[in-house]
Amino acid sequence: MSIITRAIASADREARYLSSGELQAIRDFYEAGPQRLRIASILSENEPQIVQLGSQRFWQRCPYTPSNSGNPTFRASCMRDQGWYVRLIVYSVIVGDIEPLQRIGVNGAKEMYTSLEIPLRNLVEALRCLKEVALEMMTVEDASEVAPYFDYLIQGMMP
Repeated sequence: MSIITRAIASADREARYLSSGELQAIRDFYEAGPQRLRIASILSENEPQIVQLGSQRFWQRCPYTPSNSGNPTFRASCMRDQGWYVRLIVYSVIVGDIEPLQRIGVNGAKEMYTSLEIPLRNLVEALRCLKEVALEMMTVEDASEVAPYFDYLIQGMMP
């Protein structure tokens, strides 16, 4: 839930107008909009490269993993999922909140990967590789804005 939705929901529950602090938080959210959209564009436009380079980095670190076993289905599934996580991070950056990652990316996904016998430690390392590659494409300021979203996802998938 975005800061705007949270502020309005809170004020409505309490049958009051938005406080000056809530209005300032909303103003700050809008002022940071260009940066969030720039980050979203970088990630969206470079998703294939982020996934490709992130996968290569992951396979160098974890050469004995199902996605690097020579099975094209496992490889394609791994890369598809990595692209999906990049997309969820884009959604989260745009709304300025972890809710899309939490609701769609973490809740239930960990159990799904466990049931499919995909080693979570490998998934976590693959996400770290995606993060590294993505951050290398950004300014320090943009990288510091998007890194916590990757970190939330990584922490959520820890075994």
